[in-house]
Amino acid sequence: MRTSIATVCLSGGLVQKMYAAAEAGFDAIEIFEPDLVAAPQSPEEIRALADRLGLTLDLYQPFRDAEGVDESVFADVLRRAEAKFQLMRRLGIDLMLVCSNVGTATVDDDEVSARQLRRLGELAAAYDIRLAYEALAWGRFVDDYRRSWRIVELADHPNVGICLDSFHILSRGHDPKQIEEIPAEKIFFLQLADAPALSMDVLSWSRHHRLFPGEGSFDLPAFLAHVIRAGYDGPLSLEVFNDTFRQTDPVRTARQAQRSLRWLADRTADLLGDEAGHDGGLLPRLPDVAAPEAFDFVEIKAADTSGVEVLLEQLGFDFGGRHRSKQVRLWTWGQARIVCNDQPSSSPSPRIAAVGFDVPDSDPAAERAARLMAPPVHRRTYAGEQALRAFTSPDGTEVFCSHAADWIGEFGGGVAGAVDGGTRIDHVNLVQPWHSFDEAVLFYTSVLSLAPQPSQEVAGPAGLVRSQVMSSPAGGVRLPLNLLPSGHLPTDQQGHAQHIALACPDIIDVVAAARERGLRPLAVPGNYYDDLVARFGLAEDLVDTLRDLDLLYDRDADGEYLHCYTETVGEVFFELVERRESYDGYGAGNAPVRLARQATVG
Repeated sequence: MRTSIATVCLSGGLVQKMYAAAEAGFDAIEIFEPDLVAAPQSPEEIRALADRLGLTLDLYQPFRDAEGVDESVFADVLRRAEAKFQLMRRLGIDLMLVCSNVGTATVDDDEVSARQLRRLGELAAAYDIRLAYEALAWGRFVDDYRRSWRIVELADHPNVGICLDSFHILSRGHDPKQIEEIPAEKIFFLQLADAPALSMDVLSWSRHHRLFPGEGSFDLPAFLAHVIRAGYDGPLSLEVFNDTFRQTDPVRTARQAQRSLRWLADRTADLLGDEAGHDGGLLPRLPDVAAPEAFDFVEIKAADTSGVEVLLEQLGFDFGGRHRSKQVRLWTWGQARIVCNDQPSSSPSPRIAAVGFDVPDSDPAAERAARLMAPPVHRRTYAGEQALRAFTSPDGTEVFCSHAADWIGEFGGGVAGAVDGGTRIDHVNLVQPWHSFDEAVLFYTSVLSLAPQPSQEVAGPAGLVRSQVMSSPAGGVRLPLNLLPSGHLPTDQQGHAQHIALACPDIIDVVAAARERGLRPLAVPGNYYDDLVARFGLAEDLVDTLRDLDLLYDRDADGEYLHCYTETVGEVFFELVERRESYDGYGAGNAPVRLARQATVG
């Protein structure tokens, strides 16, 4: 599988983008014309650099407003095209993207458009150049790939073919199945982009909100499967217009892009299965790893974690012992394990530094992560200690593929608490910087095989907070990712701290006992409980109990959810939860209360 990326996907100048694409392992690039126009290097220098980097220049784009015009306008189209063909010869590019007309089209006639494309093809043939005609989703007359294919058929020229773009097809809701009817030799190029489900004009959607595969709502594996069944064997190329990517490190973005294509290829190969002629030879596979079904541990790191340990003891955790060679202590409560790591060189504020996911076999999980370009974590390990496999997530949190039975024996001097039943880690909420949220969604989707759930927005003191849960099929792992309002860092206010939610069988008894040990949950205003009565019509004695313990409440058709929050220590706080019946949410309606209270505490 050859991979390509359009230079418009990356920030920086053209040369910087080329280096980033090469470093991320791309085979080719599409040159976006504005990038070349702004570059100080000559076309010959760009061509030579591509050769040195091992990149091919596969597409020059875009050529606009080429067909559906009267003859006087088309004469100028030919003039413009010939100048571009001469430039492409200097670059060594033999394929140009021709977009359906959005500005100058005045003739809504397929025969006219086909004749004009044929004449363009004849001119291109003189320069050994081919034309890939693409139906833009906002084309004035041609906005459907099926119509653009009819026009290419009518043009009937060997140098005129079609470009298929997933955004232009899927954003309009067009059925991609008929791609399979297009002869493979006439599919000159393929461009891929994902996008979130938005209700807005398609041009703005395209120009600002495209995403890499796996980050949005399009079914790109099914789309690509149709293209492969048609016989296409050219490069998989990304064309993603996104305001965030234009501001972030191009090397990191290029790696994110490459990860998305490797994930997409693997998912598409799954769909194609054993179909005749489509056995995955074109599409490389990743090691097959099932999503983890439980948390193994959460690590909290700081120069001094004593404040967190006081909180753990109040909650009901037992001291599980000290590590034999590291300044690390283990705390356990039922199946929940928290590791406190004191590092003198670390930040004074405790933070969630790592999350361990319980996997039966860490080797294939680590190999999959490596194939998906997840940066490995290197930690000093002494003889007789378990070498845990780990890698770094986009926000810097370290992700471990581990199993407690392999490492818990390295801790000694603690209390051996019961591990069956009782409390477990229900979910871990990780706040994401504005520039890495979509990257994080792709990371956990591709590396850990977690499934993204529909995103939600809740109101906070600093603006709307977007939350998207990544979860395992049975719900044993729940990883809400929260997007910070732009300009805020995790330490700007306590409401943006990360937190660990602990599921317990009877939260009323647990919180009552914790309060006797000195726990003071986050105080909930009395107005909340007055509103609770109005919303749910709860019994007076239950509301009194909730009020006395600072518990929050939610209910849906599947069950009930009782929960409370601790104070924030550094950048970490805890949540106690009880899920009744089949409740599967997170008390989203209570989040504004929590965020407002945390913003004013201290």
